[in-house]
Amino acid sequence: MARNEQLIRQHKILQILERRRYGASLEILRDSVVEELGLGTLHVRSIRRDIEALQAAGMAIVTEETQSGKVWKLSRVEKGLHKIAITASELIALSMGRDFLLPLVGTQFWQGIEGFWNKVREQLPPGVWDHYQRYRRTLRVLGLPAKTYEKQQGILKTINRSIQEHRKMEIEYESLGKPVSTRLLEPYGLAIYQSSIYVVAIESGKNEEDDPQDRLRHWKLDRFTKATALDAWFKAHDEVDLEEHLGKTVGIFSGEHPVTYTILLSANAAKWIQEEPWHSDQQLEFQSDGSCILKVPAYHPMEIVPNVLKLGNEAQLLEPAEGRKEIKKIIQQMVKDYA
Repeated sequence: MARNEQLIRQHKILQILERRRYGASLEILRDSVVEELGLGTLHVRSIRRDIEALQAAGMAIVTEETQSGKVWKLSRVEKGLHKIAITASELIALSMGRDFLLPLVGTQFWQGIEGFWNKVREQLPPGVWDHYQRYRRTLRVLGLPAKTYEKQQGILKTINRSIQEHRKMEIEYESLGKPVSTRLLEPYGLAIYQSSIYVVAIESGKNEEDDPQDRLRHWKLDRFTKATALDAWFKAHDEVDLEEHLGKTVGIFSGEHPVTYTILLSANAAKWIQEEPWHSDQQLEFQSDGSCILKVPAYHPMEIVPNVLKLGNEAQLLEPAEGRKEIKKIIQQMVKDYA
């Protein structure tokens, strides 16, 4: 069983029980989980084991005998029907977080976000809500892309099914500047980076002799034109650690091993990088004249090159040579364009 397979199923059971005031039988729960996760088949024994695991974790799931048989339901406390104690400051922080997630509108992720937000709003004292509305007008969240994933609901459902069941997934993928190609993926999870959703997956049949962790690649959901969960399964590698993998680099590119990029920053640029770090593991070596040397890991030059160019003549990429060549090429083209 995958590490997250049971977890995803258990979370879905909680979501279903939250909606069903009078509870549900194991069979109804099973059918709902199968439909909402897009699964093939699922035995009621799996649902029973999931419920027992949730109960052992402290979730107040209780049973009740009805005319139609035994049902499982959440207690009133677990359904969140008790009063939510939240201050105006906490509400402002929560609403800002909600704004950052607006690109997820139309997905199953947004349903949970919006459901909780509405629950909080309904239970707030009028005075707290009025204060929040007045203050929120003075605080705006900017810089978010004008996009949502509402049209990709069906593809996301297929992806979630493939992740949970370890199904190989055939996709039609359109990389920038390239024609649509058909790929066969073994998906492990999803990542959200700068308001875009990426599928973290291994391309089946490629570089199978390499370390599975190094074979992980990121596939942008915006470039999916089709996704099909196949009746073919893959064995998930226990050594794959998504948290470790995603924490190695500045952006969302992937590869076998990150490369250290060395950038010379002016005194002004050094202050900017301190205000807006590129990476949690970046290193700054300050020089006597106020400038500094920045060292930061990345998988691909285009994770670093745009950031360097954005700083203009306040930054110079020193290493590696590949990155310097890329910047030189861009500058030469720009000189030609602006001649």
